[in-house]
Amino acid sequence: MKHFLRMLFQVCLYFYCKFLWRCLKFVMRKLTGRCELQRICYSTKPGASRTMKIETSLRDSKSKLLQTSVSVHPDAIEKTIEDIMELKKINPDINPQLGISLQACLLQIVGYRNLVADVEKLRREPYDSDDPQHEEMLLKLWKFLKPNTPLESRISKQWCEIGFQGDDPKTDFRGMGLLGLYNLQYFAERDAAAAQQVLSDSLHPKCSKFSKAEWEKKRMDKAIGYSFAIVGINITDLAYNLLVSGALKTHFYNIAPEAPTLSHFQQTFCYLMHEFHKFWIEEDPTDIMEFNRVREKFRKRIIKQLRNPDMALCPHFAASEGLINM
Repeated sequence: MKHFLRMLFQVCLYFYCKFLWRCLKFVMRKLTGRCELQRICYSTKPGASRTMKIETSLRDSKSKLLQTSVSVHPDAIEKTIEDIMELKKINPDINPQLGISLQACLLQIVGYRNLVADVEKLRREPYDSDDPQHEEMLLKLWKFLKPNTPLESRISKQWCEIGFQGDDPKTDFRGMGLLGLYNLQYFAERDAAAAQQVLSDSLHPKCSKFSKAEWEKKRMDKAIGYSFAIVGINITDLAYNLLVSGALKTHFYNIAPEAPTLSHFQQTFCYLMHEFHKFWIEEDPTDIMEFNRVREKFRKRIIKQLRNPDMALCPHFAASEGLINM
């Protein structure tokens, strides 16, 4: 009975707040002569703060046109904005900036939804050793990470040298599908020096860039390494979940001038790999069994950073050069 009454109270509170919010919006429009979309665009700086407020306003609107505007095709955005302006009785000649601001926000909102779909498609596609394109990507990964060491054969224990679990990496991609391979290859190709350094450190953690004094200070004389490729697939899972949950909206809405793309997602993965590597060394785990604890602590730190509406995770990270609009 208590549970039922609690639920009833929460439902009543929800509808009361919703009604109160609509009344407040009506009063604000009468006082300012502007609709909520205008007030947001004119009072909030560009970036995640503005785009997320616009997204919430559109999604929670009682108008079907506004509700569906967050999921239109990119080619229909311009027409959608014209329809919104007409619905809100806003003269585009008197308010030209509103249309420009709404277009920028909708490009990001729609682009984020499409990015989630693209990433999900890659995640669901399994690695196929009979597909020449898949095999080519895998062999390129070896070449980028071990440029001076030829791979003796496709099935080889050498794969363990870059962090796979056995002599055929295809079995390690089951969880994240092609997405894991796409991300690893992107990191190894686009930021080769950093990827090779992280790989080397993961195999020989005590030989990393930390000085001897720093090692002694941190008591890392028995530093534990990790499997580079397996961790890369795991960090792909982390990036994927941050994307699907919407946590990465803050980051993408601050760095992508228009629609965030797969390249934006991949350079974010590169950043997370780099940061996790530093975090792992700083945590100095006693053995590899502590991986889940370290990963969870790292995840919470990233999520905390992303709660800042001004946050851009990697505005100056090497793999993201040319993609950032800061």
